[in-house]
Amino acid sequence: MAATIYYFTGTGNTLAAARWLAEDLPQARVVSLARAMDLGATKVPEDCVGVAFPVYAFGVPLIVRRFLDGLEVPEGAYLFGLATSGGWPTGALGQAAARLRARGLDMAAGFHVAMPGNFTPLYGAPPEQKRDRILRCARDRVHEIAQGVRARKRARPEGGFFLLRWFGTGFANRMAAAHLAEADERFWVEDTCTSCGLCARVCPVANIRIEAGRPVWLHHCEQCMACLQACPEEAIQVGWRTRGRRRYRHPEVSLDDLLAQGANAAQDTSGESGPAQ
Repeated sequence: MAATIYYFTGTGNTLAAARWLAEDLPQARVVSLARAMDLGATKVPEDCVGVAFPVYAFGVPLIVRRFLDGLEVPEGAYLFGLATSGGWPTGALGQAAARLRARGLDMAAGFHVAMPGNFTPLYGAPPEQKRDRILRCARDRVHEIAQGVRARKRARPEGGFFLLRWFGTGFANRMAAAHLAEADERFWVEDTCTSCGLCARVCPVANIRIEAGRPVWLHHCEQCMACLQACPEEAIQVGWRTRGRRRYRHPEVSLDDLLAQGANAAQDTSGESGPAQ
């Protein structure tokens, strides 16, 4: 089964899940959707297409929404969603399906994989033992999903119970999405910053510019926390509660993989030859 799995990731969880799935599908490739949009390559020849994304603010990340609005697939293609989160997907997969349906595209199924939570403004990443336990379960879950994809399973998008979907994706996500891009006003950098510029290079949407040796956020943020998680000095903070909280990157995903994902990838060629294209 020739397949393309597009992904967006902030900490590597979704990229890892996409890679695991590709390993179980013959002739599958894993492609950064941010890179695909940069290159104008959102028309897919394969007849099996997946879109993998993390759940942000109970819904679909803004960049993934833009990607779905431009995605073109062959008629009759098997199109599925894969959402990762530290808890329930709420209505995120249904939200993605509705966005595609408005364009006349059918999302045959939407699958969820629980991953280690790592939204540092609310909590720190789990300790390694707990992280590894979650990842083992996640890998088993992806094997199950691969069986469904190979069988071209059709199913309603997975999610939590109705009230959680209604409040999370139906209400809270709409409120959050309206202000998400400007929410980077809460980001700041401590004096321990070494002016390495890694935060700007790892941002998948080029939302950071280095001025006078310090990062400046440009207010088209995805809230993926890639900059905060990647900072080698842990100098980037959001508000005042992220200090001392455990940072995270998926243990099977390298920094080069994250650098190869987004708008600044042309400046970082070291990750381009790997599995994440």
